[in-house]
Amino acid sequence: MKQKLNNIKNTGFKVPKDYFQNLEDTIMDTIKLDEALQNEGNSGFKAPDGYFDSLENVILTKIKDDKKPKVVSLFNKQTLMYISGVAAAVLIMFNVFWNSSDTTLDTIDAELVENYIIDQGINTYEIASLLTDDSEVNLDIELFDETFNDDSLEDYLFENVNLEDFIDQ
Repeated sequence: MKQKLNNIKNTGFKVPKDYFQNLEDTIMDTIKLDEALQNEGNSGFKAPDGYFDSLENVILTKIKDDKKPKVVSLFNKQTLMYISGVAAAVLIMFNVFWNSSDTTLDTIDAELVENYIIDQGINTYEIASLLTDDSEVNLDIELFDETFNDDSLEDYLFENVNLEDFIDQ
């Protein structure tokens, strides 16, 4: 191994081409740059004392916008009325087409009619005036389908009337 080290003729270090010719210019440029950086404090631009402390407040007062943005409501009266009208029309359409059963006297609940007359404040004189009008009234209502005898009246009273209410009076 010693023999190989003694016989080395090339050191392995190389210098770039024209290195020593440009070395002086490179060193002078570096010195001039260092001098320029040392004089940076005297660049000619100075900020007053405390300028950056109050700068944020000054900028915010200048850009402060007193105008409130215009707010557009998504649901105004016109669109709400339009939507509710469409919904009512669809509901009525479904009710008319899907509920096409004919109303007869058998399907009307007597309590419903009685509550309607009470809620609307219709008195017996108004009902009598409708039934005794001079115009021809066609009534298909058969009030007396069954003959009322004592047995049927007694059964009705036992099933539907509380006798204790009559005793207390």
